[in-house]
Amino acid sequence: MIRCPSALRALVLAALAFSGAGGAAHTAETTAVRVEAVGTAFRVTLSDGAVREGRELAGAVLVFRADDALVRIRIASIVPDPEDKSGRVLLHDFRYEATDEPICSPAPDGTQLGFPLAGRTAPDGRFLAAEPGTFELVCTAGGQGKCVRFGYRPWETAPDGTPMLDRYNACGRLLRADYCGDGDGWTRDGTLVDIWDDHGIQTPDGDAALTFEAGWTPAGAVCVAHTRIPENISLDLLTTYCPRLAASPTCNEATARAAGALLFNRSR
Repeated sequence: MIRCPSALRALVLAALAFSGAGGAAHTAETTAVRVEAVGTAFRVTLSDGAVREGRELAGAVLVFRADDALVRIRIASIVPDPEDKSGRVLLHDFRYEATDEPICSPAPDGTQLGFPLAGRTAPDGRFLAAEPGTFELVCTAGGQGKCVRFGYRPWETAPDGTPMLDRYNACGRLLRADYCGDGDGWTRDGTLVDIWDDHGIQTPDGDAALTFEAGWTPAGAVCVAHTRIPENISLDLLTTYCPRLAASPTCNEATARAAGALLFNRSR
């Protein structure tokens, strides 16, 4: 899961002490009257009427209320994601202002970056739309950040006209090996998976060492050919937890697609 503190899943209270476009400084008395996440960027309307967004907010200090205390997070830098050909993903270097420590743990590519994402995570692990101004900070080390970077941007529409949010949530289930769709994951950090979908957002790598594992929807797996980490959970035990999975004794790409899977994966 994401290493970003869950307590930061709250409304931002203020944006303080940053230099906007043209170097016009805003003082600590300038507060945010509206803060929202648009894609992977912040858009901030300030009390003096100015609006700052995207990379203009490098240097901003965001003040969150977390467990009845105020937490100040500084955006040290904002850069385009070099892995994102669309140019729509911005990576933020979030740091605790008091210590200058990154709030994010290292991702496999070495980044300790993240971005805001409009919505909230439900107890069962699904990411949901929420009232305006509600967002979470997600990190490149976690499944939520990875799924956005894979191309499953939840604020967009899929090529078939359906909400990309469905594929984003299916991706989250897949990365966590959340077969039952209840928020419990059965994977292990660093495990290799090969992901693909029918729109070519992700395509199969064709690694012969990997075999078909499962097909996925926002509600979890539609069928499972083998569990990713058998020592975490065996296929027999999984079907006792999720009896619906026992109803599909044969699981391959064709049967998973027929059962409504949006994403597919292989693993060892």
